[in-house]
Amino acid sequence: MTVVDVAVYVEGARQDDASTVADAAARAKEPGFVWVGLLRPSDVELADVAGAFGVHSLAVEDAMKGHQRSKLERYGDNLAVVVRAARYVESTETVEFGEIHLFVGPKAIVTVRLAEEPELAEVRSRLEGDPPLLALGPRAVLYAVLDAVVDSYGPVVAGLENDIDEIEDQIFEQHAGLPVSRRIYELHREVIAFQRAVQPLAGMLTEVRSLAEQDETDIELRRLFRDVHDHVIRVSDRIDNFRALLDNALNTHMSLVAQRQTEASFAQNEQTKKISAWAAILFAPSLVGTIYGMNFRHMPELGWAFGYPLALATMVILGSILFVVFKRAKWL
Repeated sequence: MTVVDVAVYVEGARQDDASTVADAAARAKEPGFVWVGLLRPSDVELADVAGAFGVHSLAVEDAMKGHQRSKLERYGDNLAVVVRAARYVESTETVEFGEIHLFVGPKAIVTVRLAEEPELAEVRSRLEGDPPLLALGPRAVLYAVLDAVVDSYGPVVAGLENDIDEIEDQIFEQHAGLPVSRRIYELHREVIAFQRAVQPLAGMLTEVRSLAEQDETDIELRRLFRDVHDHVIRVSDRIDNFRALLDNALNTHMSLVAQRQTEASFAQNEQTKKISAWAAILFAPSLVGTIYGMNFRHMPELGWAFGYPLALATMVILGSILFVVFKRAKWL
């Protein structure tokens, strides 16, 4: 069984750990509540735990499949919550996502991690260091997990912001090309994935707060849920700004690439004009020289004393005329 930790809490204090999940489920009927933590359980193991705590089959099916979007489902007095944590990997400048399923009941909460990150041991330790909050039951654990997940978004926002700043500098580099376009696209895809993880949390926390008011949950716990909600909204706004910045960066990059291509094409056209102009200038004297270099016996002016100077003069005049024409046409 991939049980990371299982404990019974009474009035905010941890009691002797339950020996098995079945033992924990039995003790959940006593005062206090049970918190079971699972890491990548098999379908059989998850089904056994869900059966012991009365988790709805649809919620269990979602956890078995994985790759769920953040959401909240209500099944009577029980809640099935899915949240996606995020982690910025500095070495590769990428964002990795983790998925957590929480089954929240009146007397028990089961947390199922489908990835190594985020580690919930710190969340449990923090709650155990705050008995008044832990005494509020499974909803307090739900708050602590949501708060930890939303806090994990902070470094991701900072990392993405730094990447976008680098992109904005790179797009104005002289030789920025396909690698920059690919980086913008990859960064845009990461931002969209991040947005899919964060955006549903706002509506989900609104519903949690509404349920807390209906159930007359402790006022301090409701305030804590509101604080997490505010953080989610701020992160969501930053993500919207990131998408707008990346869209502008991509459009600007494409415009600069097109401008550079136009400038390169213009420069090539100018060079082509110069080459063509000089080729034409050199062609005229070459034509005259070719005609009078045929060495036929009977040719006009072949025996004329001024034939040679006339041929040279003709070459110079034709070349000069063509040079002036091309110069005025700004080909030279």
